[in-house]
Amino acid sequence: ATFHFASRTIRLQQDWRRLGVAAVVWDAAVVLCAYLEMEGIDLRDRSVIELGAGTGLLGIVVTLLGKGFFVVSFKAIYNCSARVTITDRAAALEFLESNVQANLPPELRPRAVVKELTWGKDLDNFPPGAFDFVLGADIVYLEETFAELLQTLEHLCSEQTVILLSCRIRYERDLKFLKMLRDRFSVHEVHYDSSKDVHIYRAQRGSHKDDF
Repeated sequence: ATFHFASRTIRLQQDWRRLGVAAVVWDAAVVLCAYLEMEGIDLRDRSVIELGAGTGLLGIVVTLLGKGFFVVSFKAIYNCSARVTITDRAAALEFLESNVQANLPPELRPRAVVKELTWGKDLDNFPPGAFDFVLGADIVYLEETFAELLQTLEHLCSEQTVILLSCRIRYERDLKFLKMLRDRFSVHEVHYDSSKDVHIYRAQRGSHKDDF
């Protein structure tokens, strides 16, 4: 599959037979990538984590969009590019890593780390509240994972963290998740792509409605 974002061509392997839903690019990822690029959301020098990354498209695009510059300060050189953590379950990591490495220029590869995260289980490996952005594309579909996903979001988020979730509302249970999310976060729909029937929701702790 081939995509064009951040002035680059991104070529991704897909493997439905071996990994199922984790190894296919879903419309929600494409729509969230386009939203981040069109809105010009500044990801430079930000810490970003993607949940349920699958093929890695979103994490790759975030790393490319977050490309910064080097600042020399007090004789030290500081890299202002985004720091991106791209996560999924253990079974998908090798596939995910190969897509990420194949699509990032050498100077950006150290800025993107592929890491195992099973929602609700591996949280000790992630510092609480340490991320500026938490991103997820089409990760809301299995009701039995909703509680663990919410627990994970609460662990990763500080008061300032912005969550962006992009999804297609297919079933009643998807609306149930949004209600559970609204019980813990302030949630607003920020974009709807009618051609792909994909919604993007922004969530933050408390009643934040600030710009990015």
